[in-house]
Amino acid sequence: MRKKIVYNLLLGVCLLVISVTLQAQVTLKHWTVEDHSAKMRIEVAGDTLDITAPKGFTMWYNHRLTGDYEISYRVKMLMQGGKNDRLSDLNCFWGANDPEHPGNLYARSAWRNGIFPNYRSLDLFYVGYGGNYNTTTRFRRYYGGTYDMEDPRVRPVIKEYKDPEHLLKPNKWYHIRICVKNGVTMYSVDGEELFTYNIRPGECDGQFGLRLLNNHVLFTDFQIVK
Repeated sequence: MRKKIVYNLLLGVCLLVISVTLQAQVTLKHWTVEDHSAKMRIEVAGDTLDITAPKGFTMWYNHRLTGDYEISYRVKMLMQGGKNDRLSDLNCFWGANDPEHPGNLYARSAWRNGIFPNYRSLDLFYVGYGGNYNTTTRFRRYYGGTYDMEDPRVRPVIKEYKDPEHLLKPNKWYHIRICVKNGVTMYSVDGEELFTYNIRPGECDGQFGLRLLNNHVLFTDFQIVK
């Protein structure tokens, strides 16, 4: 019998879809935060995280993903006149690894500390949705470089959009889906495939991270399907 396993892990809820359903206590233990401001705030409201990030912020899902998998979540950029309400940079990493510390993404966590240039050191896939003050949506491949290496080598842009339909809208719920399957990785928003990329076996093995920069967002319905 083919087994389908679904992990709903935003707040620590695990669903094993075989013949039984298991539910765990609501918790944030599955996540590790790197925060440049030291003033970020995460509030739990039911099944939703209310995240305020005054500066650079990365929230890593602690479990390394391998093989074929699908990540999905819903997120809203809040624009209600607050100090950190900024319509830009709804970003994410996946397949993330530290080449200098294989198997331990957190070895240099304190050094990265949410500071975006320091993430050049990682090997990963990246989408910057509504980046550069909501003027671009870009898909990049990071190759674990250093500060003295130029962007086309360290983190080349694979594809980008600049039209208004592929930039952020205020107070709108977005459904993000990242798929790794049959030698291809894909990123979609609200059912539209924005980016696809052919990958080698194991190239997307690694960790997922939600990446923000001076934002106030709601984050919910995080799921991983194997």
